[in-house]
Amino acid sequence: MADAKDTYQPSASTVRSRFILELAAGMGASEEQPYREPEVRLKAQRASGGPFLLSASSTLDGLTRVVDRELDLAFLNPASALSVAYRGTGSAFTAPQPVRAVTVLPSRDQCLFAVRAETGFTHVEDIGQAKYPLKLSLRGLDQHWLHFMLDDIFAAAGFSLAHLKSWGGEVRKEGHIPHPGTPRFESLVRGEVDGIFDEGVHSWANSMVPAGMTVLHLREDTVAKLEAMGYRRDYLRKDAYPTLPGDVLTLDFSGWPVFVREDADDDLVRHVCAGLEARRDDIPWEGGGPLPLDRMCRDVPEAPLGIPLHTAAARFWAARGYL
Repeated sequence: MADAKDTYQPSASTVRSRFILELAAGMGASEEQPYREPEVRLKAQRASGGPFLLSASSTLDGLTRVVDRELDLAFLNPASALSVAYRGTGSAFTAPQPVRAVTVLPSRDQCLFAVRAETGFTHVEDIGQAKYPLKLSLRGLDQHWLHFMLDDIFAAAGFSLAHLKSWGGEVRKEGHIPHPGTPRFESLVRGEVDGIFDEGVHSWANSMVPAGMTVLHLREDTVAKLEAMGYRRDYLRKDAYPTLPGDVLTLDFSGWPVFVREDADDDLVRHVCAGLEARRDDIPWEGGGPLPLDRMCRDVPEAPLGIPLHTAAARFWAARGYL
């Protein structure tokens, strides 16, 4: 039997929190302050005065706080969310946001929309065409990017959550990833809800069809509209999820970009990069071994880079030979 240490996979929040705490150690942290997922204050001299504030919160309000200069650095998952922010598109933004990437923590993932097979649907667009009163289960955290992403998917498909409710449908915000055996998964199996939209697919995609569900495709024209916003197409591949009848066209949910404002202090950004390099052996991620810094500052599938690097980060990574 494998040792528990060999099979342990830390949660996303644990990875982000450890990332920030180890980064702080690498930068010489002198003070810590908890906040939802940890924030760390670093006492240092800079032009604006006050400490640096780094946050592990991976939500839209984290991005807003970076833009509003309440935070110096944060995460946002998936990487395409930062691309949408940078372009100022989609339901969450009315203008381009002044953000730049420092690095992208690798995490390969897709989003998945599953419905009960008796609906007869094969594509997300079928819901709107049928004006179906779908009872839908979504992630419980209001600021999770999944909610804004679904608004954009439905808009590209020609309808909205408001339409869904007007047809007699229902939206429940509850719980976390619908792993088999969790209340969200079981409510779908029992027929209390008709569909689930979420990410973290490696832990539940293979369980949908055996449980009597259909994993919905997106149509090509819908995906093209979403790509114009900054999203990326992806596939749930049958070779990875053998219970699926075939490959499913969906959207990418990969990467946890670490980002700052475009006018962030160059010294801060250099210290962040140096801190990551110093603690690369101690920061957990979804793979094994030290952080793969050479794949964290260029555009690769598990760490998409859809916005420019901060200029100080680009110079640092290039000087170290990672670019």
